[in-house]
Amino acid sequence: MNSTLQCLRVIPELQESLNRFTSGSSVADKLTTSLRDLYNNLNQATESVVPLHFLQLFRSVFPQFAQNTADGFMQQDAEECWTQIISILKQANIPIPSQHSSDGEKVSSSTEESFIDHYMTGEFTSTLKCLEAPEEGEIVIKENFTKLNCHISILVNYVQHGIMMGLDEKIEKNSPTLRRMAIYDKTTRISRLPSYLTVQFVRFFWKSDRRVKSKILRKVKFPIELDVTDFCTDELKNKILPLKNRLQELEKERKGSKESTQFAVNNNVQDTVTDSKNNEIVEEIKKLIDPELNKDIGANVSGLYELCSVLTHIGRSAESEDWIQYDDDKVSIVSQEDILKLDGGGDWHIAYMLLYRSKKIA
Repeated sequence: MNSTLQCLRVIPELQESLNRFTSGSSVADKLTTSLRDLYNNLNQATESVVPLHFLQLFRSVFPQFAQNTADGFMQQDAEECWTQIISILKQANIPIPSQHSSDGEKVSSSTEESFIDHYMTGEFTSTLKCLEAPEEGEIVIKENFTKLNCHISILVNYVQHGIMMGLDEKIEKNSPTLRRMAIYDKTTRISRLPSYLTVQFVRFFWKSDRRVKSKILRKVKFPIELDVTDFCTDELKNKILPLKNRLQELEKERKGSKESTQFAVNNNVQDTVTDSKNNEIVEEIKKLIDPELNKDIGANVSGLYELCSVLTHIGRSAESEDWIQYDDDKVSIVSQEDILKLDGGGDWHIAYMLLYRSKKIA
C-alpha cells in the first residue's frame, strides 16, 4: 500500500484536488479525507509518517487487505490496491484543480467535475468485425479506461509491443446474423488520452496445479519518454501529430546544439535575444494545440509522456512479502540507468506499474 500511495503522490494536481475536496458522510468520502490528511502530513513532516488511520479505514472498506496468516497480514497485490484507491477517489468525485486562462489568470472550475475522469481516465474506441459473416456491419464500442495493460509473451521485448498486443485481439460473441457464437476481430484504439497514464505489466498467471499466482520474469524494456501515437485512433492522431512532430523537432535541435539551451553569463543583450526566441517558440507551440483538445481539461494534447513513478515487485509469486515499501527515513536517489534496469529477467526488483505524465509543451 505504501508504494502505491507514494507513486500517486507524485501527481501535484491530485494533491491540489484533494485539498479542494469537501468531505461527506459516505465511506468513499471518509477514505478520501484520510488520504488528503495523510498527504498533507507527509508534505509537512521531517520524519517518517505511519499511515495508521488510512490503513485502518482501507482495511475496513476492503476486508481482503486485512486477511491474516500465522505470520501476520497477508501480502496483497499492489495493482489491486492501486485500482481500489482510484475507484474510491472516483466515487468521492474529487474536483479538478483550479484552471488558468491563456494569460495566466486563475479561473474558477466546477467542483462537480471529477479529477479521475479528467486527468487519469482515457477512452477506447473498439471496432468489431465478424470473420464468419463479412456482410455483417461493424460494431463500434466506446469505453473508458484508467490503465493500459502490457501483455507479456515470448514475442514481447518492449512495453509498446505488449500494449499493442492487448489492443488487437480475437473474441467470441453472439452474431445476430448467424444467430450463434462467432469469432470477431476486435481492434481497439485510444480516442482520448489522459494527462496521467498508468501502464500495468501483466506478469502474473494462475498455476492451477499449485493454486498460486506465478510470475512472468521475462525482460520487457520500457522508455523514460513514451510516444503513444500508434495506439490512437486516426482522428486523434490527426489532432496531436502537428504538435508532436514540432516538439520532437525542437528536442532534436536542443540536443544537437548546446547553444539553444544556454544563456550567456553577464551578457544582457544575449539574454534578451534568447528570451525573445524562447517566447516565439512558446507562442508557436501553443498555436499547434488542437482547439478541441485544448478545451478538454486534463487531456494529453501531444501523445508524448514522461515516466514519473515506478512500482516494482520482487520474488516469483504474487504472495511474495518483498514488495518495495517507500520509507521516508530511508529515501535514496537512483539514476535513470537504474530505473531502466527494472525491466525484468530475474528475481530482483521488476517494474509492475508505470505512471507516465504528459510531457510539458512549454
